[in-house]
Amino acid sequence: MTDVDARYALWHGIGHPVTVEEHAGALPMPDGSVLVAIEAATVCGSDLHTALGHRAGPTPSVLGHEQVGHVVAIAPGSVPTTVAGVPVALGDRVVWSVAASCGTCDRCRAGLPQKCRSLRKYGHEASTADWLLNGGFATHCVLLPGTAIAVVPEHLPAVVAAPAACATATVAAALDAVDRPLAGARVLVTGAGMLGVTAVAMAVAAGATVVVSDPNARRRALAVCFGADAAVSPGEPVTAVDVAIELSGYPDAVETAVDSLDVGGTAVLVGAVSSSRPVSLDPERIVRGLLRIVGVHNYAPRHLATAVDFLASTDLPFADLVEPAVGLEGVDHAVVTPPSAGYLRRAVVPSSMLVG
Repeated sequence: MTDVDARYALWHGIGHPVTVEEHAGALPMPDGSVLVAIEAATVCGSDLHTALGHRAGPTPSVLGHEQVGHVVAIAPGSVPTTVAGVPVALGDRVVWSVAASCGTCDRCRAGLPQKCRSLRKYGHEASTADWLLNGGFATHCVLLPGTAIAVVPEHLPAVVAAPAACATATVAAALDAVDRPLAGARVLVTGAGMLGVTAVAMAVAAGATVVVSDPNARRRALAVCFGADAAVSPGEPVTAVDVAIELSGYPDAVETAVDSLDVGGTAVLVGAVSSSRPVSLDPERIVRGLLRIVGVHNYAPRHLATAVDFLASTDLPFADLVEPAVGLEGVDHAVVTPPSAGYLRRAVVPSSMLVG
């Protein structure tokens, strides 16, 4: 148990208002867990999908899984380590994985901790007495054992660091799934939201030439600012590419991604996380073209490390993609409304609280 005064935005289900709740006093913390005081969080598209009823979510819950904060308490037991293999220490500024894994099941042993058989996901679990603070839209979050934790440099703006926990790490996993050097590769990115713009930037940094496809002219322009060689509307012809990264989830975009591949090409599908119409694929072309189609959902700890390293080293204006922050009282509106034009994320900055 750790004494803490905390506030958290509690989602009660579709159509119900989000309430800001308070907790004072003893907070249950499992052995080896970590308590983080949250500096800032960003609203991921999946938060909107949950709040709008596009995907199922338990209630009541603390939404949010893209956040950054400082370690303020470590429970007794085995001291957790960061993705760099260093023991977590009080005062560390950290981001953490979207999920906690057991580390011992067959999937974890096979290198798929993001598909652990006993997975617990931040921002996607019911808020209960034994795990009250388990999402990003709060002043604090309890990190369970089995959570990947990465230290973030102090110079990195909070609104840039927070998306590392989902958007940036997911893109790192998508590019890793290509399983070939990106230097000199021709890459198509379908979808120019936060993941798409990040994919453009990371692929260009790796030496690729990138074309992006998105129906929104403003987002196409953003992608060019972040390094895309060209930006097209869906349906416009695209020269054959070596790699296609599909981030929109639309069936037409999935078909475009696969159809655009040159011989030996790889399509990585990331955006299709909800049900849609079946897509049309030509199996003969896949066979004769030696094509690969890979699905990526969430990521492994090494991808979180890659995400933080990239954001810490780039001089691209990622902070400009995030709308000015709201407090916890603004979460009710933020989780049901997309960011304003010109932005790809909303930010939530909770008030700081003291830990005893």
